[in-house]
Amino acid sequence: MTADAGLKVVRLGARGDGIAETAQGERYLPFALPGECVRAAAGGGLPELLSAPSPERRPPRCRHFGVCGGCVAQHMGEHLYADWKRGMLEDALHKRGLRAELAPLRSIAAGSRRRAVLTGRCVKGESLLGYHPRNSDAIFELLECPVLVPEIVAALPALRALTAAIGAHEVRLTVLATATGLDVAIASGRGGLDGKRAARLAQIAAAEPRLARLTLNGDAIAQRSAPVLGFAGVEVSPPPGAFVQAVAAAEGAIAEEVKAATAKVRRVADLFCGVGTLTFRLARAAAVAAYDSDAAALAALRAAARHAKGLKPIEAKLRDLMREPLSARELDGFDAVVFDPPRAGATAQAAALARSRVPIVVAVSCHPGTLARDLRILVDGGYQLERVLPIDQFLFSAHVEAVAYLKR
Repeated sequence: MTADAGLKVVRLGARGDGIAETAQGERYLPFALPGECVRAAAGGGLPELLSAPSPERRPPRCRHFGVCGGCVAQHMGEHLYADWKRGMLEDALHKRGLRAELAPLRSIAAGSRRRAVLTGRCVKGESLLGYHPRNSDAIFELLECPVLVPEIVAALPALRALTAAIGAHEVRLTVLATATGLDVAIASGRGGLDGKRAARLAQIAAAEPRLARLTLNGDAIAQRSAPVLGFAGVEVSPPPGAFVQAVAAAEGAIAEEVKAATAKVRRVADLFCGVGTLTFRLARAAAVAAYDSDAAALAALRAAARHAKGLKPIEAKLRDLMREPLSARELDGFDAVVFDPPRAGATAQAAALARSRVPIVVAVSCHPGTLARDLRILVDGGYQLERVLPIDQFLFSAHVEAVAYLKR
């Protein structure tokens, strides 16, 4: 079929693009669905349909869909979407020769993402706040987002005003919705602000009732109350810009799976523990050794543990597990190990685990490819991959969270 006559889409790719087979090889067509005949749009926008739309095609929920670089799947029906997301994980496991019980995709509601990283830019006296478009370092003005919690969307005008007040060419705003309000951490290469600009930032923060804390490059600008997250009944005040699971319901699904896998153990290692997302849940039933390279996150964990009640002992230890993974000898004293590394995975730590005698390992990951690579190392070291749960933490995007349970 010629390009003028259109391209017939036969399947979906890992990034949500429709794939057409041509004499020149595969063509990737953004926002096209299997069964459709389309003409690709210039610049990668929404395609021109030359046939009846797929029965799985749905109207997008957001005016920015097709421009925004975050969502790639708002046009998919529920069943196609779930199969595509689950298929990402299934394909990654199969490429590594891994077999396991692959649970159905755990769905997550729209409007539930509590953590966002926005980009602000000031050019010729005009300020923009939003996301990058697909395949571009430009910024489009964000007016709505069906993924984010309503509190963040409602605060967009104030966040835009903060961008304008700083006046730097580009800033990054990490916004976290907590029990006490929004925690806004701004990173700017501009450095320190003069008194006038700092006063303006404090004024904007004071006028925004949803805002709990405002920091710039880690320095406090304004605080109405300490931001608070709850983990198994323990209140934690995270440091500015801290990593936490993006969606509370997804965090709950991860914790539920981890709890089931470690239900009968007495001593657990929580690797890449952060501020204690899983640590405090594990400590309700077992002694926990929690490791991370982020000193500020560990300080928040320790402070919360000092005031918590009803927990087994928690040891919080500063260690860069990428450069200095726990050795097999260090690991052998644990009944279970839980590890939740960054997207790059934890090859060295997986290799040390593979040489250990730890009975149970639970791996948490937001990247199917690096997860499958690390799981292959563990299986080659004598572990049996029992179950993998995909969780739709990153709604409408080409990413999926997963929890894998292994037994020696």
